[in-house]
Amino acid sequence: MPRARKGSAPRRGGQRRGGGARSSTQADSGSSEDEAASEARSTTSECASQLSAAAEEGLGGEAVEEQGQQEDLEEKVKEYVDCLTDKSAKTRQGALESLRLALAARLLPDFLLERRLTLADALEKCLKKGKGEEQALAAAVLGLLCVQLGPGPKGEEFFRSLQPLLVSLLSDSAASPAARLHCASALGLGCYVAAADIEDLVSCLTCLEGVFSRSCSGRDSSLVVPASLQGLLCAALQAWALLLTICPSTHIGPILDRQLPRLPQLLSSESVNLRMAAGETIALLFELARDLEEDFAYEDTEALCGELRTLATDSNKYRAKADRRRQRSTFRAVLHFVEGGECEEETIRFGLEVLYVDSWARRRVYAAFKEALGSGMHHHLQNNELLRDIFGLGPVLVLDAAALKACKISRFEKHLYNAAAFRARTKARSRVRDKRADVL
Repeated sequence: MPRARKGSAPRRGGQRRGGGARSSTQADSGSSEDEAASEARSTTSECASQLSAAAEEGLGGEAVEEQGQQEDLEEKVKEYVDCLTDKSAKTRQGALESLRLALAARLLPDFLLERRLTLADALEKCLKKGKGEEQALAAAVLGLLCVQLGPGPKGEEFFRSLQPLLVSLLSDSAASPAARLHCASALGLGCYVAAADIEDLVSCLTCLEGVFSRSCSGRDSSLVVPASLQGLLCAALQAWALLLTICPSTHIGPILDRQLPRLPQLLSSESVNLRMAAGETIALLFELARDLEEDFAYEDTEALCGELRTLATDSNKYRAKADRRRQRSTFRAVLHFVEGGECEEETIRFGLEVLYVDSWARRRVYAAFKEALGSGMHHHLQNNELLRDIFGLGPVLVLDAAALKACKISRFEKHLYNAAAFRARTKARSRVRDKRADVL
């Protein structure tokens, strides 16, 4: 070690500066420093080995604890399902909210498959007889159940049994805007996951398109969107864009001809979320068009780029600072892509894995699942076979003890190791400084 070499050899020219006492003191000091450094290394090494042993012993306990937590969660979910048929609307709403949080946080496919018919009946009653908030929560739970059940025959059957209710509620102008908003999101997510027939896909696309197309029906008409409907239009547009990512190429051409001239009208909306959704959908349409025709050219590209550039450099003070920042960032990326550039790549890290989002289609799919799952997105990316298949992540990783240790407690172990090293180093340096102070 450099410190040992420095302490064991006298400084160059030390004898000429005079004094054996000075050299002896330096030698003693170096020797003390060696002993202290050795003590520090042994202390930190012992600490690290103890932490490693404790971590390995704790892995088995963690597995048992996780299994216990899963069983506890299943018991709670049973209670929530039972409460969905309660006479009290408040009780039903509480059960729906708790069920929504549970389904977003953990994966329970086998448990839910056994109770899918019971859940379908309960959600049907909530959607039919409930009011605003209850209907909204029921629609949100329905979308999460589709994610949990997956694209198999049973998941498809579950979605088909409730699809007509979602369409009916979404198309009902007298229904609560919040309920219609969540119905639009659930219809898009459920169809994306569970719809196997092209007829179902086209039907859902038509229904969602009808919701936002009423607000931009003509090329030159001014956009007037009531504040209460802005969230609904945003949700319908995003759900429609999600389904476009799996739409057959034979249907893309007519959609481009119909919607590319209309969607720019939504860029003048008062809602920043609706403006951003419109911009991202326009970028997605350009991406799909270029997949069909590499040298695709839109006739009004110059005017469109002018609008996008204005939004990408918007500095109006009457908009919230955070909204301006989000809007500028989004429309810079949209403008860059429409002008012929590449989609900006986004990197998402979860556990020991990395997901790359490098296209507008992939970005829309990730955002749709992230909105539904919230903080549970990383858990589902690690364990949900549906999401791993969609994003090409391969089979679920089965981690050994070393990988689990590195993934779960490496940061904590590093913190304790550094703390022990800091304490030992401080003690060693304190001893050396005390001896030098005595000599001086």
